[in-house]
Amino acid sequence: MDWWLVLEWFIKSVALVLILLAGFAYLTLFERRVLAFMQVRIGPNRAGWQGILQPIADAVKLIFKEELTPGQVFQPLFTLAPIITVIPAVVIAAVVPWGPDVELFGRTIKLSVADINLGTLYIAAVASIAVYGIVLAGWSSNNKYAMLGGLRSSAQVISYELSLALCFVLVTLMAGTMHPREIIEAQRGLWFIVLQPVGGMIFLIATLAEVNRAPFDMPEAEQELTAGYHSEYAGMKFALFFMAEYIKMIAISAIAAMLFFGGYREPWFLTGTWLSVDVNWWLGPLYMFAKVLVLLFFMVWIRATLPRMRYDRLMAFGWKVMLPLALALVFVTAVGILAEMVWLIPMVSLAIGAFFVYLVNRSLMKKLYRR
Repeated sequence: MDWWLVLEWFIKSVALVLILLAGFAYLTLFERRVLAFMQVRIGPNRAGWQGILQPIADAVKLIFKEELTPGQVFQPLFTLAPIITVIPAVVIAAVVPWGPDVELFGRTIKLSVADINLGTLYIAAVASIAVYGIVLAGWSSNNKYAMLGGLRSSAQVISYELSLALCFVLVTLMAGTMHPREIIEAQRGLWFIVLQPVGGMIFLIATLAEVNRAPFDMPEAEQELTAGYHSEYAGMKFALFFMAEYIKMIAISAIAAMLFFGGYREPWFLTGTWLSVDVNWWLGPLYMFAKVLVLLFFMVWIRATLPRMRYDRLMAFGWKVMLPLALALVFVTAVGILAEMVWLIPMVSLAIGAFFVYLVNRSLMKKLYRR
């Protein structure tokens, strides 16, 4: 056994977990400050300079908060559900490359915890596990509102995971591989968001539904479910659900950057310059961090802008719009690659996307006139 390899894996695993935990803590502060700016408020600014210590204050509060457990819960699953939710959120980021290979101490160090050929398949598989924690949390709470929140979550995630899986198919077709590093290198000349802009938008919308973010946060609709599947949770058990959502936001943003925005690669117009990753490897993690930050800002912006969707419209949008549109894009992409007319893919995709927008608008206008 190569003990140096085991040590390398251990160090990278610990570093990834610490980065995600620190990212979770300060993503909450980032979201609150951005929302305050958009809503012309001040936001948290009391704990430390400009509120920099606010996440630490929140963590201390949750650690010392009393944990109340209702008497009729199913205790084993009630305790296990938050853990089942958090672990996939951390593990899913293991295959994301954060930079190119680095030569260090005579060894080639890969800047990802796991370097596997079927990376996109691994991501799709792990992403679907977290819903079990939410469903089990609702069921084990012995609370009908929590149970409704869990059922909503399972139905929503299954509906939007189909579109998400087809986006993985799109990327696999364009890159010709499922290997995360090779997908990034395939975007050296042109990011896939340019080649398949509608597919990128479907991916971003489906990931919002996947992590239960606004306007798809129906499983935790406070107005009707009294906080949803985590109604009976308090203290650190509640904090684990909270942590899972924000860690998944970071992981999903990193995956979106990898699949559609070139990952750790520089923009194509900087290829061959001093700002290229091929010249300075340490720019790779910086590019990746910048892209993740922009995508996180996009998620916060959506929350500040759009109201929560009605549940029947949310499900109809997933099954009647997202899924048929994703299927059409897979067909267009496959035909364009087989016919060796890749330049046609973005134009036809935008035309199909515009047609679907027209159909959705027409359907909404009909319902409005019927009133």
